[in-house]
Amino acid sequence: MTAFTVTLVLVVAAAGLLRWRRPAWYWLTFGVTLAALRVAFRYASVMDACGLTVPPSRWRLTLARVANRPVPESRAPRILRLRPTRTGLVLRLKLRPGQDAFDVSAATDRLRHSFGMYGVTSRELRSGVVELRMTGYDVLKRVQMPANTDRTPMRIPVALREDGAIHYRDYRTVPHGLTLGATESGKSVYQRNLVAGLAAQDVALVGIDCKQGVELFPLARRFSALADNPDTALELLEALVSHMQDVYQLIRAQQRISVNVPDADIAADIWDLPADMRPVPVVVLVDEVAELALFATKDEEKRRDRIITALVRLAQLGRASGIYLEICGQRFGSELGKGITMLRAQLTGRTAHRVNDEASANMAFGDIAPDAVLAAIQIPTETPGIAVTGDSSGGWARIRAPHTSLRQAVNTCNRHADRTPDLPALAVFRPAVAPLPAAPAPLSKTAPATA
Repeated sequence: MTAFTVTLVLVVAAAGLLRWRRPAWYWLTFGVTLAALRVAFRYASVMDACGLTVPPSRWRLTLARVANRPVPESRAPRILRLRPTRTGLVLRLKLRPGQDAFDVSAATDRLRHSFGMYGVTSRELRSGVVELRMTGYDVLKRVQMPANTDRTPMRIPVALREDGAIHYRDYRTVPHGLTLGATESGKSVYQRNLVAGLAAQDVALVGIDCKQGVELFPLARRFSALADNPDTALELLEALVSHMQDVYQLIRAQQRISVNVPDADIAADIWDLPADMRPVPVVVLVDEVAELALFATKDEEKRRDRIITALVRLAQLGRASGIYLEICGQRFGSELGKGITMLRAQLTGRTAHRVNDEASANMAFGDIAPDAVLAAIQIPTETPGIAVTGDSSGGWARIRAPHTSLRQAVNTCNRHADRTPDLPALAVFRPAVAPLPAAPAPLSKTAPATA
């Protein structure tokens, strides 16, 4: 009995220590089993308390009356599948007649408390089927990306969602994006994750960093073109517009429109072209868009209008030619001048880190997901890197990118420097970098032999 007591005390102490220091390990060893048991035993009573049950149907009442049996109880949604994950549980439910997916979504906070989970989110998979994703601990407190992720061309994992799923930046689905955030909100780390993820793919990176290049120029070995001031940025953007027109001419020449060609073989963008003829896609990263829109003199105003016009043209027409925009800034409102709201309307993907006022959050989500505005202004100062992401569908989620230091991003770009494509239209903007140093010779305690 004494040995059993000592063993039980050690197991409880180990569980408490893991829950405090390594919540992910605690979840995989103890938490997932305890959570599954809570869901199994409490499910019916919790659903009834949360108002997610329906009364028995008329034929069941009639059958009970004829058989002289007790009145049947209300029925909860049927569990189709209960699947444990590395961060929580996934519960798939089949709704009863008369229930709605919105009812389940409105009860997620009550379900979180009832099942003793850290967070619960719901989404409708198809008509009558709802998926509940439950997290057992705060996955955004210490972000650990899974070792195996789904990497496809122009689709990279950049952050972790609050429900434990991976947040991907898919440029073919959401071609242009806007990232907002105040100083020290984690915007630069998010951008480094983007660059590090794209560095391993066959893509041309083009950067505009008007802070004298302090953010993007350390990564210059993987960039096909860089600009560190508004004057050079204007020339670079106009060169990209010219490159876009050349790509469209190539697509038009290869459309192969005839009565004998199936519709699926007609080229409408670069991804419909044969692989040996397909131009390399281009991702344009603008570090601080306000520096391109501000002006103090008449000449600077003319330059600013040309820059915004070029950005709007790239946002409107660049997707089919394989040009994608990733624009970052602290604010992105109409006070930056004419054309800004037109540009913002073309940026489908929105990501907002901590902002200093509600107006900045409205700039990101006011026109696509008003519910995300409140979530964006509630991000605490002591948790840099947490952001709210959404798109034109109206859905949104809280995410956090893993911390990537500048040295880690530089090492990744240097390792994939051989993938940097040479674009003739942007050759004059290619950054001049020194060759990588050779590997140092091993030190020896003995002096080398002399002839």
